[in-house]
Amino acid sequence: MKHTAGVILRTVVLILIGIAIGLFVGNENFPSHPLRFNFAGGSDKISKVLNLVNNKYVDSVNTDSIEGVTVNDMLQSLDPHSVYLPAQQAQNINERLEGGFTGIGLEYQLLRDTVVITQVYPGGPAAKAGISTGDRVITVDSAAFSGTKLTVARISKAFRGEKDTRVVLGIAKYAKGPVKAYTITRGRVALSSLDAAYMADAKTGYIKISKFASTTDSDFRAALVNLRVDGMEKLILDLRGNGGGYLNTATALADEFLPKDKLIVYTLGVHEPRTDYFATDSGSYENGPLTVLIDEYSASASEILAGAMQDLDRATIVGRRSFGKGLVQQQFPFGDGTAVNLTVARYYTPSGRSIQKSYSKGIASYRNELAERVRKGELLSAGSNLSDSAFLNGTAFHTQKGRKVFSRGGIMPDVFVPADTSQNTQLVYELNSNQLFTAYVIDKLQPELKNYPTADAFISNYQVTENELHHFVMYAAQTLKFMDSHELLVSGNIIKSLIKANAARFKWGSNAYYQVLNHTDNTVKVALKQ
Repeated sequence: MKHTAGVILRTVVLILIGIAIGLFVGNENFPSHPLRFNFAGGSDKISKVLNLVNNKYVDSVNTDSIEGVTVNDMLQSLDPHSVYLPAQQAQNINERLEGGFTGIGLEYQLLRDTVVITQVYPGGPAAKAGISTGDRVITVDSAAFSGTKLTVARISKAFRGEKDTRVVLGIAKYAKGPVKAYTITRGRVALSSLDAAYMADAKTGYIKISKFASTTDSDFRAALVNLRVDGMEKLILDLRGNGGGYLNTATALADEFLPKDKLIVYTLGVHEPRTDYFATDSGSYENGPLTVLIDEYSASASEILAGAMQDLDRATIVGRRSFGKGLVQQQFPFGDGTAVNLTVARYYTPSGRSIQKSYSKGIASYRNELAERVRKGELLSAGSNLSDSAFLNGTAFHTQKGRKVFSRGGIMPDVFVPADTSQNTQLVYELNSNQLFTAYVIDKLQPELKNYPTADAFISNYQVTENELHHFVMYAAQTLKFMDSHELLVSGNIIKSLIKANAARFKWGSNAYYQVLNHTDNTVKVALKQ
C-alpha cells in the first residue's frame, strides 16, 4: 500500500511539473524569466498534493526530497544535462564559477581526526591572520575540535559563515606543539580559474585552465602579461579535464586569440533564436603560435574554444577526442536555493558543426560512453578514434583552410597522443582517493622541504629515490589493505612524480605542482614540439 501510494504521488507530481515547465517553455520570453514553482503553499495543484501528503499520508514523508527526485526524473528524460540541483549543490557550482566564496580561505586534509592545513589562499582571511600550510587546528572558538570525530559537514560549518563574522582557531604548528589562538574574520575569498601559468621552456608559456568562470578572461590576461615579461613567444593552453562553465567566458577567451569579426560560435534552439558570437578587436594574443590540449574530459565551453581554434586554423589541437557536449544550459533558481539547469540551445562551431554526442540510447548508455572508449582502445590508438561510429556517420565540415573535420562525438585533435596507462591503474586511483600523497608529505616530508628555499630549487634538485618510494609504499600500506605488485611496478614512476608534485604544491602551490607533473607528461612534450 505504501509503495503504491508513493508511485501514484510521484506520477502525479511529475505530470504536473511537466505541464508547468511546458507552459514556461512555450513562453517566448522564457530565457528572461526565472523558473519558479511555489511548492510551499498556494492554490496550485502541486502544492495541494504535497500539502495533502504532509498532512494526511500514513507515514512521515520528506516532501522536499520528492520534489527534487520527480523534477530530476522529468528533466533527465529530456537530455543528460538538464538537471535539478539541490540547494547546496547549486551554491557550490555558482561559487566555483563566480570566482570566489565567503569563508576563511584555506584547504585542509582530515588526518587522524585532526584538520591539517594543506593550502592557504593568498590574500584571504586565513593568510592575513598568519595561518600557514602544515598548521593543525586543535580548537575552534575555544572548544575542542581535534579528536572529536570530525566530519566534513562540521568542518565546513566551522570555517564557512557570513561575511565579517569571526572564528578563533587554536593552531599547533607541530604535531605536539603549543596551541596559539588566531582570530580570523571571514570575508570574500578570490578563486583563480587558472591552475597554473609558467614558462615551460625558454620561449613557451604554459597556462592550464580548470573551468570557465567569471574571472577566467581577466585571470588569463594577467598571466599573459607575466609570461611575456619572462620571454614567451608561443603558448600552450591546457584544457584537459576542463568540464566547461560559462558560455560568454569561453567566447571572451576565444576572442583573445582571434582578429575582429571572426565567428567564434553560434547557438540555436526551438525557443532561442540564432545568436552569433564574434571576436572583437581587443584580443591580447591574436598572432603568436598556439597549441590547445584536450582530452576525453574536456567538455562544453572547452569544446567551444577548441572547436573555434580548429575551425579557424588558429591553433594546433593536441591530445585525445573531447567529451562531446554541445548543449547549452541556463540556470533557473527557485526561492529556496534549489535550481534547475535546463538545456535551452545547441551550440555550433564556426564551420557549422554540432559536436554533441548521441544520447538516443538513454542516460546510462550516455554516461558509460567514456568507459566504452576505453574498452575499444580509443584512448591508445588514433586509428580507433577515426573508425568510431560517431564520426563514420557524421557530416564532414571544413576548416577555414579546407581541412576536413567532423560533427558529433566531440572535437578530434589534430595531433593524437595516447593516454599514459601507468596513470590509470587501480593503485594510483586508490592512493589519490585516500589522499595518501598529501598525507605522506605532511607526516614525512616537511623536514625535507625546509632544505629548499624556492620552488625552482626543489624542482631541479629533489628526486624521489627508490628508497623513498619504498618508504611511501610502507606508509600507504597502513591504509590500503592490498596493493597489486604488478600495478606498483607499472605505476612506479608516476607514483614518484605524484609524491614530488604533491610536496611541491604543499609548500609552493599549484604552479609548482604542474611544473613537476608536466616534466614527464607526454602530451606536454608533444605540444612543446609544435
